[in-house]
Amino acid sequence: MKLLVINGPSLNMLGIREPAIYGEETYEDLCNKINAHCKEKNIKVEIYQSNHEGDLIDKIQDAFHKVDGIVINAAGYTHTSIAIADALLAVSIPAVEVHISEPKNREPYRHFSYTEEVCIASIRGEGTAGYIKAIDLLETTIKNMK
Repeated sequence: MKLLVINGPSLNMLGIREPAIYGEETYEDLCNKINAHCKEKNIKVEIYQSNHEGDLIDKIQDAFHKVDGIVINAAGYTHTSIAIADALLAVSIPAVEVHISEPKNREPYRHFSYTEEVCIASIRGEGTAGYIKAIDLLETTIKNMK
């Protein structure tokens, strides 16, 4: 099984950006956590981060026929990008949306998610542990599809 973990804008600034909201773990800590969990479960994983919407769309499209599932934290694009949601729809790869914080407990403009509408689940407000939960959910879902 191979998964793609996609992180959007400013997630590379974890540990620096608003630690009261996003915690003190760094992006490197997050990547290490994901890699260790996937290694333990014998899941191949690629982790990708970009601050650019088009790059995220290109990565989703490039995943077609290459990965079994996608974990996506589109960050600020969650609330604005129909194009990222359309890319997820186009490739028809099971995807789980993740948010470190709970967007519905934040500013009103963060309450709606275009990506949630096209994902099999949305995991919010569980810190970086939400990524692990998303990986486990995808693993179960993909095994049940076969």
